[in-house]
Amino acid sequence: MTNDPAQLVRDYLAAMERRDLAAAKALLAPGFAMTFPGGKRFETLAALVEWAQPRYRRALKTYDRFDAAPQADGSTVLYCFGSLHGELNDGRPFAGIRFIDRFTVRDGRLADQMVWNDMAEVLGKPG
Repeated sequence: MTNDPAQLVRDYLAAMERRDLAAAKALLAPGFAMTFPGGKRFETLAALVEWAQPRYRRALKTYDRFDAAPQADGSTVLYCFGSLHGELNDGRPFAGIRFIDRFTVRDGRLADQMVWNDMAEVLGKPG
């Protein structure tokens, strides 16, 4: 476990890329929830993975930067910027898709995640 919000987010996202849901879940606060493009909300990592399966085989992130904003309540809001690359279910690669993830880090755990990306626009698929 780390006290660095950016490293916590990196560790979580790396675990998710490996589909190591147990390692990722260990970094989450009780009540953790994720909101993805189109307003899709998930309260479990398994539900997120199930939703993603028909969309792509794998999606990996290249990071441009992390911006941290300490909050008055002691939490930190962390923005992660970069691009997505990976493989669609039909084997076609994709790359260069912009993303921003916003996390709230509270007491050394991830309290929530909000995701914005251009996947639907670039791939021509609805959100």
